Amino acid sequence: MTFPIQKTDAEWQQHLQAKGAEPVAYQVTRHAATERPFTGKYEQHWADGSYHCICCGAKLFDADTKFDAGCGWPSFSQAVPGAIKEITDYSHHMVRTETVCSQCGAHLGHVFPDGPAPTGLRYCMNSASLDFQDLAPDAQP
Repeated sequence: MTFPIQKTDAEWQQHLQAKGAEPVAYQVTRHAATERPFTGKYEQHWADGSYHCICCGAKLFDADTKFDAGCGWPSFSQAVPGAIKEITDYSHHMVRTETVCSQCGAHLGHVFPDGPAPTGLRYCMNSASLDFQDLAPDAQP
């Protein structure tokens, strides 16, 4: 699968380091690693704003779609339309649906059909693949 934003591994490593991303971010986003549960900086983060791809900055989720699934990773019930591509993942002797950024192909996590209404989805994401942007002060009601 090809994506609009392409970089070499070395370029991704340099880019993530320059952004001050967590050390595990490269392994998570470019090699589909998974951070340990309950260790990510956004797992219990509840501020207003939006979550973006740590690699390319594409907006992935609005904070109002985040919920506490109790699974140890940030969970969202709905992605920004068109922001995520789904890939069937056969790793670890399971069949799951992997989620990647539609712009750069960064591994984000997986989506499961056990989330809240109205979507019934649980986008289970790695904090290391996300970058949070606060709601702009002038955009608040």
